[in-house]
Amino acid sequence: MLNLDTHMVVALLSGDLSASELELLTSHPLAISDILLWELAKLVELRRLEFDFDDLEFRTFVRSSTVFPITLEIARQSTQLDFKSDPADQIIAATSIVEGIPLVTRDRRILKSKLVPFPK
Repeated sequence: MLNLDTHMVVALLSGDLSASELELLTSHPLAISDILLWELAKLVELRRLEFDFDDLEFRTFVRSSTVFPITLEIARQSTQLDFKSDPADQIIAATSIVEGIPLVTRDRRILKSKLVPFPK
């Protein structure tokens, strides 16, 4: 299973993945943190992203993905990371740590982490 950050979900749904990213994502079950849904809504609200939450492809993606809720353990882990980022990214990274699931991200700050598991 792989945990996706927000930008990877947008890239997946818009067809903006590299060949290696597409191969990786199509060969594993996918998961997201529930805060990712809020982050998408905020990006739409701020007009930084055009996105249709009623789109069949998006709805199918959410139904077929594991959606992890923010637990106390994830919230606490998000304050003990070895990088600083926005709170949503910290929750997403903490979800990977707590659940033991590699995080797929393009975020350079997160990729420098020694705590967050990444795909090999």
